Amino acid sequence: MQDTNNGHNANDGGILSGLRVIDCGTYVAGPAAATVMSDFGAEVIKIERPGGGDLWRLFSKLPGTAKSELDWCWVLTSRNKKSVALDLGRPEGREALIRLVRTADVFLTNYQRTLLEKFRLTWEDLSPVNDRLIYAHLTGYGDTGDDADDPAFDALAYWARSGLMMSVTGTDGSPSAPRPGMGDHPTSMSLFGAIMLGLYRRERTGRGSRVSTSLLASGAWANACDIQAKLLNAKFPVRGEGKHPPNPLTAAYLTRDGKIFLLVLIDPDNEFPRLCRAFGQPELGTGELFATNDGRDRNAAALYAILQSEFESRDLAEWRTIFKRNDIKWAPLPVLDEVVKDPQMRAAEAFIKMDYPGAGVLETVNSPVFVDGSVKRKPTAAAEVGAHTREVLQELGYSADAIDSIVRDTARH
Repeated sequence: MQDTNNGHNANDGGILSGLRVIDCGTYVAGPAAATVMSDFGAEVIKIERPGGGDLWRLFSKLPGTAKSELDWCWVLTSRNKKSVALDLGRPEGREALIRLVRTADVFLTNYQRTLLEKFRLTWEDLSPVNDRLIYAHLTGYGDTGDDADDPAFDALAYWARSGLMMSVTGTDGSPSAPRPGMGDHPTSMSLFGAIMLGLYRRERTGRGSRVSTSLLASGAWANACDIQAKLLNAKFPVRGEGKHPPNPLTAAYLTRDGKIFLLVLIDPDNEFPRLCRAFGQPELGTGELFATNDGRDRNAAALYAILQSEFESRDLAEWRTIFKRNDIKWAPLPVLDEVVKDPQMRAAEAFIKMDYPGAGVLETVNSPVFVDGSVKRKPTAAAEVGAHTREVLQELGYSADAIDSIVRDTARH
């Protein structure tokens, strides 16, 4: 999508080359949407507070997080981006951002409304500055309601408040804790989609618009099947009762070599007999006990015991061959050491290589969108705080003296 209103021109660097995106967000869910746009060639300028920069830079230093020589948070979410350090609380910093907004196609933020009002960066503030601007706002709990202005992380709004956390529990009923960014990254794809719709609408009307999503709404969408069932007063099976899964055909099993895999047969009338034939007991699939859904429900404990006994008689590698040969739906349950070695991840382009100064060639997680005929840009290393401040301010027409003054002011923080 080419923009002809601004001074930057599209080239063959990706579908979104020629678009300028201002990432005026923090942490993950908002900025990750800008990361996806950068993968397709958009120029992304990240606005950071002087000194420490985005607080996401500090996350991997917290107790209980994974530790590595490189800041894995920043490597992932801030690849390809330019960093401009501005103190938005000072007139000079805000004026520089306003100049940048005049040249931009997208302004993306996940600041709380109170902060946007404090810095005068709401949609109402910025749309008169650039009537073609797509203003993308990610919130925790939406735009209205008693909790709209509450601070939120994905653990709170996406994972906990949506009901997902209490839906995914152990046999004792204890909730499962979320992993870092587990709700942020899916939510970022919702925001990415909203931005693209805004850009599409601009192509048709010539005017910008405000687009948005929230962690809460995205969490509800992730948990939509259970929520829809509850909205229709469906009766749910009681979780955690007994020592067997309620449906042995959608359950995890242990193999002889100590590996765990997940079996998911949701067309059991056709798939269960096929599974029984695959391990040499076809009578199980047609016998009175297990031939129907009602029978499998009544005799779930016995069926689970039979299947577990069968599965623990062979190694996972042998089951992999049997399952593929017989079109059985399953997946291994790998630990992270195995996930990063999974050849299918690379075949699916889920990982992508990048050159990183001082670290050589490393891999990062690719954005999960692909367009035939369009090659994504090769990722570039995440920038240090304010690495591109002078470059961007000079492009905006600031004199050398004015740039020196702004940089000196930010350096004091």
